[in-house]
Amino acid sequence: MLNQTKVITTWANHNVIGFDKKASFGSLLSHINACKDTHSLYNAPAFYSTSIHSPSSAWDMRCKKQTLALLETHVAGESVQHQPQRITQKELIMEITEIKLNMATTVAIAAVLIVIGEFLKKRISVLERFFIPSPVIGGLLFSIVSLIGYQTGAFKFAFYSDMQDFLLLVFFTTIGFMASFELLKKGGTAVMIFLAAAVIMVIIQNTVGTTLASALGIHPLIGLSAGSVSLTGGNGTSAAFGPLLEKAGAVGATPAAIASATWGLVFGCLIGGPVASRLLKRHKLDSSMVDTPSVPQNIETTSETKSTTTDTSLYAIILIALCIGVGYIITDPINIGLKAFSAFLTGVLGVKISIALPSYLLPMLVAVIVRNVIDAKNWTLPVAQFDIIGNVSLMFFLTMALMSMKLWELAGIAGPLVIILIVQTILMALFAYFITFRVMGKNYDAAVMSAGHCGFSLGATPNAMANMQSFTKANGPSLKAFFVVPLVGSLFIDPINAIIISLFMGFFS
Repeated sequence: MLNQTKVITTWANHNVIGFDKKASFGSLLSHINACKDTHSLYNAPAFYSTSIHSPSSAWDMRCKKQTLALLETHVAGESVQHQPQRITQKELIMEITEIKLNMATTVAIAAVLIVIGEFLKKRISVLERFFIPSPVIGGLLFSIVSLIGYQTGAFKFAFYSDMQDFLLLVFFTTIGFMASFELLKKGGTAVMIFLAAAVIMVIIQNTVGTTLASALGIHPLIGLSAGSVSLTGGNGTSAAFGPLLEKAGAVGATPAAIASATWGLVFGCLIGGPVASRLLKRHKLDSSMVDTPSVPQNIETTSETKSTTTDTSLYAIILIALCIGVGYIITDPINIGLKAFSAFLTGVLGVKISIALPSYLLPMLVAVIVRNVIDAKNWTLPVAQFDIIGNVSLMFFLTMALMSMKLWELAGIAGPLVIILIVQTILMALFAYFITFRVMGKNYDAAVMSAGHCGFSLGATPNAMANMQSFTKANGPSLKAFFVVPLVGSLFIDPINAIIISLFMGFFS
């Protein structure tokens, strides 16, 4: 579906406010120049985007304050003393064709991009050698096309995103079905060690970010927004802490954090494979070298005829659906309790604490319980189907997430922020290579977890899973890594990260 929208941009295409055609250009223009006259708006190295849809008669009443707030609050500047030239209506107005994609077209495009990614991976040896996930290849190509369309003013895409949440639920539920009691016994210590490594990385990210920001002449809290706020934390933490950083004096922290999170999503997927590949070759690792839990008698393998039948696949889908439903139902009341507990901790400690369970965590834990009950009863378990369904769900999720990325947000990153993010990326690769690998046992599992650590400490847990999936697909399974990494990335690291961020904020405010 095509939709013509007006877009108002500042002189450098950094700050964008979309609004209804009927709105008054002159009214908005006067707001912008009024801000500029008071030096509230200046040459911005950051990007902010929102949509305001309201009739002309309601423009002043409903949108004036919001417009001013966006221009005042979400603009990162080089210097308040810098006074840009006034903006004219001619400089501000351009037409963009918005292409709205529904669920069917979004899924279809994602499918095509996966095929393109697989094709390019087989044809370009460097992609195969460094285990770059196919969804990353296809998704990034599409996001580059979107970037070209947006920057030229020719078109932009509006994606159907609800499907991503469901795919994530399905994927993590299938991961839960892989966690046997034997794996839980062996993986408990590994979870604590990996969590310790992740916490150390959070502290390093914030220390490096604030130190480099001070050295480069920008507010230290801008460096924090390019630290664990956006990298380990991702878009959710960026949206939560960005306004708090701005209130503490870091003008433009929100767009800086959002842009940094986009950077992390891209590079978190690009460095994990090369790190694991180098470890594999240097230490001559093999998946047969790890102590893999034995397969129980009730587990159906791909060699068994029944595993390929409709009945077995339906059995797997029913189990996944039940675990998602039960887990999803109990997530909301638990999060209500955690919200109250977070408020209590915030009052006691004097720092903002926010603890909430992601929607996919409890379905995964319910699947763990169901898996071990089935093992105890010696009932059949369609693990082969779980593996297929989980892999397909992850591929589609990651493709949709990356193809909908707004790469133009990276265009707003100022020079100092680019330097900080480059250093952060290099440090993450070095930490995973030298520290994570060693503390996790210096074996094949450790190499896989190193790839995963790059994914979620720069991007998000699904990035970590994609890195590990791409690597293990070529080199053999690692049940331990697929148990440890999602637990740390989705359950433990977020509340700890929030506490550490709050402590750094208190020190630099």
